[in-house]
Amino acid sequence: MQPGQPKWRRRSQARPGEIIEAALEVFAEKGFAAARLDDIAARAGVSKGALYLYFETKQDLFRAVVRETVAPNLAAVEAFAAQEGLAFADLVGLIFGRIGEVLAQGRLGPVAKMVIGESRNFPELAKVWHEDVVSRVLNALGGAVAAAQARGEVRPGDPRLYVVSLAGPLLTGVLWREVFVPIGAEPMDMKALLAQHAQVVLGGMLVEPSRAGAAA
Repeated sequence: MQPGQPKWRRRSQARPGEIIEAALEVFAEKGFAAARLDDIAARAGVSKGALYLYFETKQDLFRAVVRETVAPNLAAVEAFAAQEGLAFADLVGLIFGRIGEVLAQGRLGPVAKMVIGESRNFPELAKVWHEDVVSRVLNALGGAVAAAQARGEVRPGDPRLYVVSLAGPLLTGVLWREVFVPIGAEPMDMKALLAQHAQVVLGGMLVEPSRAGAAA
């Protein structure tokens, strides 16, 4: 291998995972509109032609990024929600613990920011996010809330709105880190936010608010 020879020549084909990882990095740095398939191919160390073997468009790559960075964590949330006999406060504790791990990795925030910032011009981004992320969260946690209501743990109310109440401040915290911290705002302690939010929201949801402490 001679110096200066393109990296992609060192292997005939890159694994899709390498291309997805490169796409995540380029999307996070440049946003969806400014990201070019040439940039992603170069970051992955492959030719543009090799990239097209796996992904025909940026939209295909974005869906793959969502599935690789978010879907595995959603599968864990769905598994938690499906456990029978698990108290709702304990379920929230498990989910918030998983969210804390994901936020520490710093991979979810850039993707969420990109969807929010560019979905007006690229509505397919919002569609992918809604289908592959939002709908799954609403279905899994909405079902868990309904089951907890049937057991007498959670107060009456729309399960979907309860899920939004649980998730809303977490999204705010992510966007704070991605939008305001880079311009000098004081960082937010995400673990503290999770713990405090669990106590506050469960205090309003549970029939016996003292159980809220189990999720902190």
